[in-house]
Amino acid sequence: MNLFNELKRRNVFRIAGIYAVVGWILMQVAGTLEASLRLPEWFDSVITAGLLIVFPIALLLAWAFEMTPEGVKPTELLSKDESPIASSKKMDSVIIVGITLIIALGLWQQMTKPVFTQAKATETKTTDTKAVSSTKKNTPIKIAKEIEIVDASIAVLPFTDLSKNGDQEYFSDGISEEILNVLVQIDALKVASRTSSFGFKGQEALGLPSIARRLNVRHILEGSVRKSGDMIRITAQLIDAQTDQHLWSQTFDRTLTTENIFSIQDNIAKAIVENLGIVFDNKQGIESAILAKEDTKNLDAYELYLEGSDLFQKRNFNNLPLAIEKLEQAVKIDPYFARAWAKLSASYSVAPGWLLEDLGFFKLAKSTATKAIELNPKLALPHAVLGSISSSFSKKFEFFAKAIELEPKNTTNYLWRGETYTLAGFFDLAEADLNRCLTLDPEYLMCQKGLAIALIFSGKPDQGIQLFEKFISAGGKGSRVIPILAYAQSRNHRALRWALASLHNAVLLNGRSERMYRALTDPNFDFEKETANFKIEYRAVNGNSEFKSILEVFLLKQYQYLKPLDYQLFWWVRNDEEFLKSPHRKRLMRELGLDDYWYENGFPPQCRAIRNSEIEHDFECD
Repeated sequence: MNLFNELKRRNVFRIAGIYAVVGWILMQVAGTLEASLRLPEWFDSVITAGLLIVFPIALLLAWAFEMTPEGVKPTELLSKDESPIASSKKMDSVIIVGITLIIALGLWQQMTKPVFTQAKATETKTTDTKAVSSTKKNTPIKIAKEIEIVDASIAVLPFTDLSKNGDQEYFSDGISEEILNVLVQIDALKVASRTSSFGFKGQEALGLPSIARRLNVRHILEGSVRKSGDMIRITAQLIDAQTDQHLWSQTFDRTLTTENIFSIQDNIAKAIVENLGIVFDNKQGIESAILAKEDTKNLDAYELYLEGSDLFQKRNFNNLPLAIEKLEQAVKIDPYFARAWAKLSASYSVAPGWLLEDLGFFKLAKSTATKAIELNPKLALPHAVLGSISSSFSKKFEFFAKAIELEPKNTTNYLWRGETYTLAGFFDLAEADLNRCLTLDPEYLMCQKGLAIALIFSGKPDQGIQLFEKFISAGGKGSRVIPILAYAQSRNHRALRWALASLHNAVLLNGRSERMYRALTDPNFDFEKETANFKIEYRAVNGNSEFKSILEVFLLKQYQYLKPLDYQLFWWVRNDEEFLKSPHRKRLMRELGLDDYWYENGFPPQCRAIRNSEIEHDFECD
């Protein structure tokens, strides 16, 4: 009792009561100010935390000191009758009333809050039910169609490699991609693209419902592949991610042959169609849509094809030569393997773009694509390859149209045709194709890059550089040319920031980047002197060969080095007055055959024919 009496004498209880009442008022004021003044959400939390921290300090001060008419004095020196607070009965009443009000308000809030929440939820639920009932009553057909479209959707996740050494990932990925390619041919089925679905590889911890929502599909196909000697086990399971139910699963144990592999793929595809309730117009529909073609009976050739395709999909300076090597071995083992010829032609066609040593790749691409079409005219890829390498624009678009007719859901077809439309100056058609590509596969980085360039040249540099930023943030590389294009087109400062950043990152590794950086930033940059120095440096390293870096050509104004296939996009940069007046711009267009195509098929909006010129097929462009 002595401690209790001492606490009472030193007014600790009263200070605690006063602090509680004042603190509660301050917290209410803080909450009101946060809402009315739009202060940060942490404002009232900081006030509350401060009050709690100061509370024990206030009690310690109440124990040790007392306020008197003569000022603050240590409590030990005061008698019982000297404390003004000690004699204040009114203060006790105020404290008791305040604490009682706080407790009453707290109880009232706790009792009424659930009632309000429940009423609101009930009201919302009732409203939703009425809306649904009304919708079902008025538009039953429309709802049925929407549900059918949403339900008939699937993503094929990469199958897990369960081989003993874990070195068959290319094979398990290849099997799942083969199944995806079969399913994508079914018009009634929405299939998430390979890029999107394979992007979740190694992210299984997210959970299938979450992955399905992000891919905008209802169903998921997952599985595993295990090779052991001359046996293969493929397990597949179809899951309704919305209900988290397994609709179908099966394990296939077979002797490792191409016939068995193709048969398993067909069985899986057929099971998916049956379980999703997809109905075809005719009995042969399912067979024609999902029956895999056994275009090789040689297992070694098929494995080389899967390995080469995987390397091609992950192509870079190191992987592309390996992909070509694997695919060359595949067609050597089985000369009648049409898909291997087609993939080899695609590998040849992109090799110059990866700056590989020129071994006549375009000629090789043409011969291998022609071989693939001879073996199987229904393959879209070799037609697209021929379109990409043809010297005639009319032929280019004929081949692309054929490829799209054969495989209307193949994103590469739209990418290559869209890039060709940009090359020819038809930016609106390019945007349409590249947007179609991104509709089919929103994660296809090359389509993002192609669309960014088309937007820049069509006079939309802000949109182009915004898409480029998305491209970079998603892991796109090797495209410092895009912001420089945007800057050259419009002097867009946002583009200049990206251009300088990319060049600055390369300064220590590449002396040419340092020169280009200064050319963009130094108003006193001496182009004539810098060009002479660059020629000396370049020839010291490369002998008498002429330099042909696109950035040096334009920044150093060396247009005579321009060749049509090397610099095809830059003739649409309309901010370089010297280049626009230079005869080299029109020379490039003529060498590529654009004038012939335009006269035969029509000009893009920024170009027009000069009918009374002495020059055949003369023209001018803005």
